[in-house]
Amino acid sequence: MKKFLEEFKAFALKGNVMNMAVGVIIGAAFGDLVTSFTTNIIQPIIACIGSAEVHGRIDLFGTGNYIDYGAFLSSVIYFLIMALVIFMLVKTMNRVMDIGKKKEEAPAPTTKKCPYCRSEIALDAVRCPHCTSEL
Repeated sequence: MKKFLEEFKAFALKGNVMNMAVGVIIGAAFGDLVTSFTTNIIQPIIACIGSAEVHGRIDLFGTGNYIDYGAFLSSVIYFLIMALVIFMLVKTMNRVMDIGKKKEEAPAPTTKKCPYCRSEIALDAVRCPHCTSEL
């Protein structure tokens, strides 16, 4: 049991686990912020577009059942904002990770194509071994 607790402690205190925990907490807080934005700002604008009586809803045949397009549009906007932020975060993280990496150069070519028969020949060849043309 003691060994299990030591292994769990080592796992839980690793840097990437702690970073993930901080990211989840910040993501939840940001999600609440975007929810508040869409609920308190976007939905009233949608209600104004649909008129004061509708409140972003369509009454179905006078039955008291509604299609709540205001809530749906608000959810779509919420999703787009979250997707944009996640995209920008991942793009930034990829740039940060690439800063320290050296770009590998492509190796110098060792062959070339014969201008007559288009076959691969050695770079320093003066005659094509396939079509015997002088280069």
